[in-house]
Amino acid sequence: MDFLQAQTGLDTLFNNIWLLLFLLLFLIPMAQKNYLQMGRRRVLTRLGKKRGTQVITLIHRQEVISFLGIPLARYIDIDDSEEVLRAIRAAQKDVPIDIILHTPGGLALAATQIAMALKAHPAKKTVLVPHYAMSGGTLIAFAADEIIMDPHAALGPVDPQLGDQQGVYPATSLLKVVGKKKLDKIDDKTLIYAEEAKKAMDQMRILLKKILMSKCGEEKIDTITEEFVSGKYTHDHPFMAEDARSLLGECVKTDVPEEVYELMKLYRMEVGRNRPGVEYVPLSH
Repeated sequence: MDFLQAQTGLDTLFNNIWLLLFLLLFLIPMAQKNYLQMGRRRVLTRLGKKRGTQVITLIHRQEVISFLGIPLARYIDIDDSEEVLRAIRAAQKDVPIDIILHTPGGLALAATQIAMALKAHPAKKTVLVPHYAMSGGTLIAFAADEIIMDPHAALGPVDPQLGDQQGVYPATSLLKVVGKKKLDKIDDKTLIYAEEAKKAMDQMRILLKKILMSKCGEEKIDTITEEFVSGKYTHDHPFMAEDARSLLGECVKTDVPEEVYELMKLYRMEVGRNRPGVEYVPLSH
């Protein structure tokens, strides 16, 4: 009888241990996530009060899923544009906006929506780039009144890229291929891409000039358009802070607030697939 009771007690103890381990495995990641979110909110609140601005983040870190070890790259998408537009609408009209950008780019439509919404905000707009804001991120940066970059941060070309699952090609390269080869030597698919490439190039030039009008770098619109849209560089070519200042003028600064670097540290540990790319804390009066 005593043996059976002891065995039953051991079984119950082991079951409780397994239950406790299961709860810990579930609760610890949740606690870590909440800790990071609270840390981010504290930094965003402190930065907003320090600068008297509505701070919005658009931060895309490459994430690694710990169970499978598969790297996942985040990009600007429609969900991001919806969140940023919501944040811009929530900002009071007389309150300046700071957008912290860290992104490789993404959908042209989403980046265009964000850029135009930012441009339309009546108070001062500042984009802060601690590391890089490439492609669509650069398009958003151009809509600001001021760009604050780390001295070694980078913007990138906004030349259109076309393609499908088989590959993505620069619009300018497609146009050059069609210009160099005889029509009877070019397949229909390439000709269609070339036609779309011409439209995309024209549309991007018009869009960039519209965004730059009355904004950072307006006095050099034609030069900026040539540098960033013409395809003279590869799509990942970095325009460092010094290059950006030579093109855009004194609206490019390098005094990135320390809170921005502090905030970026709080994104390094995140491994969750569903982390939002956009966060903001409303400025309280």
